[in-house]
Amino acid sequence: MKHPDRATVERLEQLPNIGKAMAEDLQILGIMRPRQLIGQDPLQLWQALEQQTGQRHDPCVLDTFMAAIAFMEGGPAQPWWMFTARRKRLYGEIVSARKG
Repeated sequence: MKHPDRATVERLEQLPNIGKAMAEDLQILGIMRPRQLIGQDPLQLWQALEQQTGQRHDPCVLDTFMAAIAFMEGGPAQPWWMFTARRKRLYGEIVSARKG
């Protein structure tokens, strides 16, 4: 896992868990720089991505958004799957309803 310095990262791909495809998803949402993630709501980003692309996205995308936002807000670099249990607690009903 990457361990970048959140104070100096300039590209989305420098963040933990963010590769080319995830960076492109964030750019669809108008997020071009890592600092733009600070203060964002991961669920709103996930829902907006679905609206913008006209597709359903796996809940692991939501986990990845949670991980990237948490990192940029001062948390440790963690793999996205470390956020799955938290996502299930916080957003489980919403995610289940959208999948069904």
